[in-house]
Amino acid sequence: MTAAIRRTVTFPEISMERLKSMLGAYNGHLKQIEQRLDVKITHRGDAFYLDGDMEAVERAEALLQRLYQESEISSQISADLLHLMIQSSQTERNFELVGEEMDEYDAPIDVYFQTRKGRINPRGANQKRYVQRILQSDISFGVGPAGTGKTYLAVAAAVDMLERNEIQRILLVRPAVEAGEKLGFLPGDLTQKIDPYLRPLYDALYEMLGFEKVAKLIERQVIEVAPLAYMRGRTLNHSFVILDEAQNTTPEQMKMFLTRLGFGSRAVITGDVTQVDLPRGQQSGLAHALRVLENVHEIHITRFHSRDVVRHQLVQKIVEAYEGWDSEQQRMSAEARAERKAKQEALVAENDSAADAQHS
Repeated sequence: MTAAIRRTVTFPEISMERLKSMLGAYNGHLKQIEQRLDVKITHRGDAFYLDGDMEAVERAEALLQRLYQESEISSQISADLLHLMIQSSQTERNFELVGEEMDEYDAPIDVYFQTRKGRINPRGANQKRYVQRILQSDISFGVGPAGTGKTYLAVAAAVDMLERNEIQRILLVRPAVEAGEKLGFLPGDLTQKIDPYLRPLYDALYEMLGFEKVAKLIERQVIEVAPLAYMRGRTLNHSFVILDEAQNTTPEQMKMFLTRLGFGSRAVITGDVTQVDLPRGQQSGLAHALRVLENVHEIHITRFHSRDVVRHQLVQKIVEAYEGWDSEQQRMSAEARAERKAKQEALVAENDSAADAQHS
């Protein structure tokens, strides 16, 4: 058990406006840090007193420093921004703890994308590493739960490369798998039917480029929507290809997609292997590819976890609750299998003993 410590952090000559920005309404920012990090914070004037175990106090101190820096440029720091700061502090801490095991390539670096609608900054060390790998690898995977920025950052990277003329077009690809709903009732052809399922990709593009710009690029086929079924036989040169919801591909489809890559192209595959909508018994192409390609050093895989969720803090708790439930069910299932096996072995041994007794 880590011993409790006290640390004092001071911000000499801080103005009242900046102090209010750091504290939040009714000291709401301090209360959120206390609740999330299990640390006690009191303040008098420009001094903050932190009490708790060493790791929590160090994280709280770093968060106060970031709040102080943010207060210089913003008179009102939102609770959402603070939530993202707390999330980032956790992922950065995790990378510090395993830093000795990581090579120089894996070390997260500061990187951002400058789009027409503003600057996009990866949040946390894992997102930074993911972006770094996208920019340096021809094929990369982003695997993990919803809300970790896998798709959004892939689109940001594609837009950035398109704006700098490093690629000629962006392809948005998705398997046409029904996620518990039926596609047939939707109007239009297959591309139009699948458009609602590509909405997260469209929303990201609209945010970064604007609706009119995206519409023009789609009309000129600089941005193309390509259901996975339409990819067979194509060779993609000078393109940035994003395969979203890749957990719903079959192994054959995944192999077909990965072998479409041509000269000057880049592919990012995103998905969550816990959210497979394929028919029962059908193997996920994403899960299969992660096993097959794990030793191909030129292909990089970034795995996200519940601590990387950058949506509402309840999303992280929901993901963790489901992960805990799944782990418990797997444990119970394993115990049940072991119990059945033990009973079968005991029954075989009993039958063998009975047979031996009969022969004697």
